[in-house]
Amino acid sequence: MNGIALSDNTKAFLLSIALLVAMLGIWELATPAVKSAGELTEYEMLTGGGGEQARVPPPSQVIEKAVKELSNPFYDNGPNDKGIGIQLAYSLYRVLSGYFLAALIAIPIGFLIGMSPIAYKALDPFIQVLRPISPLAWMPLALFVIKDSQASAIFVIFICSIWPMLINTAFGVANVRKDWVNVAKTHELGQLKTAFLVILPAAAPTILTGMRISIGIAWLVIVAAEMLVGGTGIGYYVWNEWNNLDLTSVIFSILMIGIVGMMLDTVFAYIQRAVQFQE
Repeated sequence: MNGIALSDNTKAFLLSIALLVAMLGIWELATPAVKSAGELTEYEMLTGGGGEQARVPPPSQVIEKAVKELSNPFYDNGPNDKGIGIQLAYSLYRVLSGYFLAALIAIPIGFLIGMSPIAYKALDPFIQVLRPISPLAWMPLALFVIKDSQASAIFVIFICSIWPMLINTAFGVANVRKDWVNVAKTHELGQLKTAFLVILPAAAPTILTGMRISIGIAWLVIVAAEMLVGGTGIGYYVWNEWNNLDLTSVIFSILMIGIVGMMLDTVFAYIQRAVQFQE
């Protein structure tokens, strides 16, 4: 009897599951049950003293925590006790607000730079100076000028999101095949119609690549920004649980950050595939 032929995707999926089970098994065996956060003193947590060394909680405790949190993700018991759903919602609001503001500016300027060598030469020095600055370096200035922690966090997301989109848009526009643009000229299309009907569809895959990179960077930065400004959000949740000496909640929140980041990337990967074309 011939064996069942499996596709490469199925094989990859089964291998991923096997690796996950193996890693969780090793983790579980290597980390016996530990005291809960309420039972573990700060000194024991930080130094391993008190007669028992502090350890990373096993995956069984993390899974138990995940089931508890995800069964009621939107509870609200006050400023310092909100469900993981509320924390993630605040973070996503900040990320998407700053991200789309960046897109409104980066994509038109990227078009201008890509279509005009003069604009490229004029703006490139500013881009090269501002692009390497860490987004978090802007936070003190944003807090001083804006005087609002949430708006400051959105501004930081705006700053970190704008550069990949701007640079990829400029690159995609500048590398559109010249014969396609020449065909548009022979049909007497104006510059605006040429930009929307020829250049934009041709540069769309590259533009979406920049947008995909930007959303990943934005999700990375919001966690650090929320640790600095406090309030509500997944970054604040991680820091608050660490201050409560609850490593189980810290690991659970780290996993949630990764899962949401993967979901955001998957959405943009789908859109990117939708706009790709074969020449």
